[in-house]
Amino acid sequence: MDIIQLEIEVAFGTIGDASTSEGPFWETINAAGVLQVPMVMSVWDDGYGISVPRHHQTTKDSISEALSGMQRTKDKPGYEIFLTKGWDYVHMCETYEKAVKIAREQHIPVLVHVKEVNQPQGHSTSGSHERYKSEERLKWETEFDCINKFKEWILNFNADGLSIATEEEIEEIQKEAKTFVRDQKSAAWKDYSDAIKTDLNTALSLLKAVAAESSNAVFINPEIEALERAMEPIRKDILNTCRKVLKMVRAEKIPTRIALSAWIKQQIDTNFERYSSHLHSQSAKAALAIEPVAPTYEDTPVMEDGRIILRENYRKLFEKYPQALIFGEDAGKIGGVNQSLEGLQDQFGELRISDTGIRECTIIGQGIGMAMRGLRPIAEIQYLDYLLYAVQSFSN
Repeated sequence: MDIIQLEIEVAFGTIGDASTSEGPFWETINAAGVLQVPMVMSVWDDGYGISVPRHHQTTKDSISEALSGMQRTKDKPGYEIFLTKGWDYVHMCETYEKAVKIAREQHIPVLVHVKEVNQPQGHSTSGSHERYKSEERLKWETEFDCINKFKEWILNFNADGLSIATEEEIEEIQKEAKTFVRDQKSAAWKDYSDAIKTDLNTALSLLKAVAAESSNAVFINPEIEALERAMEPIRKDILNTCRKVLKMVRAEKIPTRIALSAWIKQQIDTNFERYSSHLHSQSAKAALAIEPVAPTYEDTPVMEDGRIILRENYRKLFEKYPQALIFGEDAGKIGGVNQSLEGLQDQFGELRISDTGIRECTIIGQGIGMAMRGLRPIAEIQYLDYLLYAVQSFSN
């Protein structure tokens, strides 16, 4: 993969206000501030974390105030912090134009705190917001709904007699949009469910054939009936029943058992491609596709410290691959706590052999981001135990 070289790129991040209570957010914000990453981080603030109000979530009841100490000054680098409102379309446009311009041209991180965001249907269908919001708040959410406010701005727009749309035109657009979304939803569900229905019908046919030949039909038929009664069974339900029946007839020498077993295997292979492929690179440069080079040894080898072998291996990698780099806690100036990078920063420079703060979660994140852009990062975690602090980056 080639390195994508665009000197004016900006990274965008987005998060709900309540989720800023999580540790990875603070670790990321601090790391981006230290590295002066050209990033625009948006925090969307509706005043709640599901049903829990913001003052139980955030110091000073405001993430921008809580982070105000990171605001850059003339003397010290830091963040540029902006405040805007979710329903104020014009101000949001102006704010983001400024934020992106600063991040792009000055190469600094920017935080945009978007307040007064509404959730007209609550956090989710399982968490009705009528249970925890006052009547006044619910009324405000209707009046200041972002879509309604945007419609209001469109209708009031007038630039030297030029308008954007009439109320009738907007209503027609809304009708068309609802119809389109409804049709697409139905088509997507049909596309998904039709394939499962085909699998279900095939499985039922095979199971009934097994029951017709098996001495265990009295136990198999209830399983078939339960599968037929199931409401919208998924592939897991179908395969579970098939495996259960296969276990019942495992000692019977009947042709239908062999057919059922073969179908189960075929489904497992197909589902591997559906759900488990591409977890790792499947390109020609994938780690497992590289031709191994077996080590060779002299007749009278010289004993050497393991750290020296690692150091020289790193040296060869950095000499061969200019896009390779390594970073981690104590990896730079002192060459690692075990000296496996001794002297390499002097040879290859601070950008390629660099120190980081104690922040395993974002060391991994930094490595993922660099790899996506075509670099060949080595994200060093100092000790095995410290991987626990990076588990959220791994799991996501």
